[in-house]
Amino acid sequence: MTWRRDGEEVSYPVGELARVALTGLGPLRWFSWRRDQRHRPGLKFLVSTGRLHGFESLEEARLLLALDFAGEVIEVLPQPLRLGFHSTQGRREHTPDFLVLTRTGMWLVDVRPAELIEDKDRESFAAAAELAGAWGWHFAVAAGWRGHVPVTLDWLSSRRRPLSDPLGLEPGLLAGAAEHRTFGELAESSACPPVARAHLLHLLWHRRVGLDLMEPLGDQSVIVSGEMGG
Repeated sequence: MTWRRDGEEVSYPVGELARVALTGLGPLRWFSWRRDQRHRPGLKFLVSTGRLHGFESLEEARLLLALDFAGEVIEVLPQPLRLGFHSTQGRREHTPDFLVLTRTGMWLVDVRPAELIEDKDRESFAAAAELAGAWGWHFAVAAGWRGHVPVTLDWLSSRRRPLSDPLGLEPGLLAGAAEHRTFGELAESSACPPVARAHLLHLLWHRRVGLDLMEPLGDQSVIVSGEMGG
């Protein structure tokens, strides 16, 4: 396995990883923009870390947004390492997409739409999972989302920045969420429904209130207190 530490590539056998300090690490592989490329790379700001993080596709950007909303993220490193392994076709290499440090553990994550996953990808994911297991990490493949989830998270993220409450709507919204009222009911029962809707999105993003993301967000969505919403 190969890292980039302080600008230099260093390699270790997987069995020696327990002695490796996860400090001074940088992306192992850089990416660039050009007019004729089919994927869309870019930089995304995460509230969780307070800075921009690189992504190589829109699917990776969606994952970063979901990680930011999850609220447990401490650090995200794109293109964190290169793993060399042997398959039935000989020696191969694989670079996972993200290494994510959270308050509940470390995650090694690959991003690949389900319809594009081939046998060689499954081999690479299996090797990455073995690496993660050897060091007590978690491993996941982000292969797709329910159609409404990226849209909902995008709505919520539009109100993620600090927000004042000059009309004093927040106490009533929080009290209504404790009673399991719907999004529409909470907004319409306030002194200024349009502002209340925006403030509810802010509270949802920061998990002070919660909802069930298994269904699209709408006026009939039941809003609960943050402690119950997880």
